[in-house]
Amino acid sequence: MKITVKTGVIAALIWIALRMLIFAFDLFPYNVVPSVMLNILGVLLSIAIGLFLQKRSSSEDSNALNDIKNGMSAGVSYTVIVSVFLYFYYGKIDPDFNKHQLSEIEMALKKDMNDPEKLKQIKDSNEEFEVMTKEEIYDSIIEGPRAFYSPGSTMAISMLSLLLLTTLNSIFVTVIYRRIVFRN
Repeated sequence: MKITVKTGVIAALIWIALRMLIFAFDLFPYNVVPSVMLNILGVLLSIAIGLFLQKRSSSEDSNALNDIKNGMSAGVSYTVIVSVFLYFYYGKIDPDFNKHQLSEIEMALKKDMNDPEKLKQIKDSNEEFEVMTKEEIYDSIIEGPRAFYSPGSTMAISMLSLLLLTTLNSIFVTVIYRRIVFRN
């Protein structure tokens, strides 16, 4: 296995261990920001460390495209492992998180639906709502969050966002390494 792929796998396993510790000790209940920030740091470190180790161990000159590709191989392995873990995490380990988020949205929506002024704004925002009852409007609006807060959509969104982050970080880390760290 290439050193960059190993680095991505190790970084993903470290992030998974940290996420499970956060869950086990209930450190940030219903707050994803610390986990997301650790995730962003994890993908950046996997790319930076993997590319650094690859360039240090390689005796031949490489071009920027090869460096970006090597950085991507670390980031993609990290992305796939973390995204699959998130699918199982929100589906089996902590399904209450999605239920809590949905209940928060449902309560806020019910509150808005019971306020005549806000209900008028909701009806004005979409032509289809003008002829619907309150229950039909509620069912129509709540379909979006129900689809969003599912393990499958969480995995897809994390996969897409981490792949984008991997691509950008690979380019930035390559530029920094070529211009500053490994200057010839």
